[in-house]
Amino acid sequence: MQINVTGRHVEVSDEVKGYVEEKASRLPRFLDKLHTVDVILGHESDEFTVEMIAHADGCNPFVAREIGPDTFALVDIIVDKLERQLTKQKEKWRKPKHEPRDDSVGLRD
Repeated sequence: MQINVTGRHVEVSDEVKGYVEEKASRLPRFLDKLHTVDVILGHESDEFTVEMIAHADGCNPFVAREIGPDTFALVDIIVDKLERQLTKQKEKWRKPKHEPRDDSVGLRD
């Protein structure tokens, strides 16, 4: 999986880039078909913005955004959000269209 880290109006330090790559590398555990994760770090006035876009085969991109004072905390929050999105998508793919009924209502002898 490829991880792209870019900065919008901010220089991305090696420490932040390493942390983002470490956290984003956990995402393929939740969905096998991930091939690219784009991370965009920004700085507006007193707050930082972090946006993570995960691209997977067979579905629309998964997007999570957060704004706050601490970049590292924002990355943790966003990874948690993406984990939930990816898990939900995987469950959707695995769930059969018509599950068998448990009750015997409507059945005749």
